[in-house]
Amino acid sequence: MYKCCIFDLDGTLVNSIYAIQKSVNDTLSYWNMREISVEESRLYVGDGYKKLLERSLIACGDKELTHYEEAVERYQDIFRECCMYRVEAYEGIGELLEFLKSQGIFIAVLSNKPHPRTLDNVQGVFGKGYFDLVYGEREDKGIKKKPCPDGVWAIAEELGLSKSEILYLGDTNT
Repeated sequence: MYKCCIFDLDGTLVNSIYAIQKSVNDTLSYWNMREISVEESRLYVGDGYKKLLERSLIACGDKELTHYEEAVERYQDIFRECCMYRVEAYEGIGELLEFLKSQGIFIAVLSNKPHPRTLDNVQGVFGKGYFDLVYGEREDKGIKKKPCPDGVWAIAEELGLSKSEILYLGDTNT
């Protein structure tokens, strides 16, 4: 039986596409590049913000990625300010999480989003301390981003669970 459900954040627990799109577009506007659409945003997300920016810059004409390094810096500042823009839980998620908690099942979040922004989103939507564990990107701690399973295994170890006791839920192959 599963003792822990680990959830991806963006596209699984919360709809954050508008915050992501706004942050990318505000970044691109510095170079007077066109805006990316919500549909493009959905295609470009999933592998962390650096890959998101790379895909967005290429799509908007910077095929040589001449603005990449500066875009990464600008995006982080912009996203810090608007990471909660129109972010909300998907319908039924609250009830699902309450059911899992009532069954004594640990609930955790594992995202490729920068860790501080992951905390902003989770705490802004669900409240502080709602989840047993919440982790964003932690490559600085030697834990590789998804799809590498390092984050899942780190959560399993922290909770004292075996791999077979954990269910991971996400919206993409990442």
